[in-house]
Amino acid sequence: MILRLFIAAFALTSLLLQPAFALETTARSALVIDYNTGTVLLSKNADQPMPPASMSKLMTLNLIFEALDDGRLTLEDTFRVSTKASQKGGSKMFVREGARVRIEDLIRGVIVQSGNDACIVLAEGLSGTEDEFAKRMTQRARELGMMDSNFVNATGWPDPGQEMSAEDLVLLATRLIEEFPQYYGYFAEESFTWENIVQNNRNPLLGLGIGADGLKTGHTEEAGYGLVGSAVNDGRRIVFMIGGLDSALARSTEAERIARWAFRDFEMKTLFKAGEPVDSANVWLGATKTVEMALANDIELLLPLRSLDEVTAHYTYTDPIEAPIRAGQQLGELVVLVPDSDPMRFPLVALSSIEAGGFMERISAAGDILLRRIRAATSGG
Repeated sequence: MILRLFIAAFALTSLLLQPAFALETTARSALVIDYNTGTVLLSKNADQPMPPASMSKLMTLNLIFEALDDGRLTLEDTFRVSTKASQKGGSKMFVREGARVRIEDLIRGVIVQSGNDACIVLAEGLSGTEDEFAKRMTQRARELGMMDSNFVNATGWPDPGQEMSAEDLVLLATRLIEEFPQYYGYFAEESFTWENIVQNNRNPLLGLGIGADGLKTGHTEEAGYGLVGSAVNDGRRIVFMIGGLDSALARSTEAERIARWAFRDFEMKTLFKAGEPVDSANVWLGATKTVEMALANDIELLLPLRSLDEVTAHYTYTDPIEAPIRAGQQLGELVVLVPDSDPMRFPLVALSSIEAGGFMERISAAGDILLRRIRAATSGG
């Protein structure tokens, strides 16, 4: 039996998967992903811990949403406002000391008004103290795979021990979207009124008509201006984080530019349909001499509108393939190669079953081997 590895190569001229072709950003750190596919569109210092400012409130909300989800809390439950909470500086919901405030109102105060006081009320109500709540935030971050995050408070108040990476913030935002759709709508509220005080959502993308529906801004002197955002357009969702901008205007401008670019310059395309033959392989000792191969699943990839000639793909399989062969059996792989990216591999499967051949097929195969050996000996002499 003579085996050979068959490799067929062809070009894909319009495939983008990684940030080698991404746009430049003035943010100190940034990460943009396509939510549906997980494709990274832009990455800059994404794994470096940094001060997250109020963006760390997303972790506070995650713990509250989890408590709501497992029945430890309801939206109608109330927590008492402590002296510490009422006197906390920075952005505020303006809750009064001694008052009891509904969980739902506190959530809206955190999301829309970025209320530090509301965060502390939630932290103390759930864990007894803000310190204990912050320890649980760090522990839960580790459990969720957020290895670059550490928390010492529930608000994002400046502290050397409070840090998160862009990767962790995008992971967390993705979790909030995916796991808590019943609460995610709060992030799209453009204003919230408490005690006759109207405050607008600080997210600059809301209301621009680009499908923005979350999540959270942040700002301190050390952290600069940052935003964890998400938007949906024509069924595609992006999730992103930018941080370290110099001003609120720079944050707003850069966030809008990145969101529009992510939607404008990329499109989902189906490169291959499952079940459509892409090649045929020879069959060894089979009832038939060839078997057709196809992709096991549709291959849909996020493509740029510009051509990328460097991207190629090939399929590999061992030829001939010994019978018996069952329909759906993997016979090889389609390998897509993108510069600066790991290869992507997709299984090639048999389209039909091939039974082992009978006596005459085996005699014929033996004759083929003998003939090849004779030819090889003759050419070598």
